[in-house]
Amino acid sequence: MRTLYNLFGLALSGLLLSGQVSKAQNTDTEDDNYPTITTFGLTTNTNSGIIGGFSFRQSKILSSKLLGMSQYRYISVELVNVKHPKEIQSSINSIGSRYIDGKENYLFVLRPQYGREVKLFQRSSDEGIAVSGILAGGPSIGIIKPYYVEVTSGNSSRTVPASQVNGSTTPTGEVITGAGGFFQGLDQSKLTIGLHVKAALSFELSAFRANTTGVEIGFLAEAFPNKIVIIPNQSQTGNREDGNRSFFTSAYLTLFFGSKK
Repeated sequence: MRTLYNLFGLALSGLLLSGQVSKAQNTDTEDDNYPTITTFGLTTNTNSGIIGGFSFRQSKILSSKLLGMSQYRYISVELVNVKHPKEIQSSINSIGSRYIDGKENYLFVLRPQYGREVKLFQRSSDEGIAVSGILAGGPSIGIIKPYYVEVTSGNSSRTVPASQVNGSTTPTGEVITGAGGFFQGLDQSKLTIGLHVKAALSFELSAFRANTTGVEIGFLAEAFPNKIVIIPNQSQTGNREDGNRSFFTSAYLTLFFGSKK
């Protein structure tokens, strides 16, 4: 989490060094000539690794204003990998392979989002930074995919779902020698449907008038109907769902780039 907050600080500092925020304007502005902003981005969050997923978003200006500020219809779609806080890469020293000890499932979440974006501060011509506030939400489509590991006995090796491994061996005595292929088990995935909501600030630059780049920084809350088992509880007492969650919160940062038209 500390790494992500450091990224927040570095990204925000870089944007602020490029110019200062100008006051909100109600007169004709650059964005009045570009009513639609379409961007793509890479996202990271406190429940993922450095690269947590990918996003697409589009903002389209509305005719009405909110407290004198321009507002946009905001739509977005993102696909992210949600990790368990206890996920740690284990190394097999003799061969240098790595796998995640105890992990049983991946959790990928597809998030269609709809909401509003309000222009809090407008750019002055080609200088400064535009700042927007965003509130959006929508369904969360959880994709629970089995995690596979490679197991070996003698000169024979194969890949099996991690759920078939007890500790570091299978019931037939095969030993884990690494992680399986990323796409293995995709056809065995299960779906779960939840809901999410997010609040964010968007800091936008434009190196050229019709192009845009910047960062979106915010917080997201997400709920599913049942606990999603990523790393099951291995103790003899308690349920295997213990230590897993049905409600997730995260801080996130998205680096985006795109165009206006």
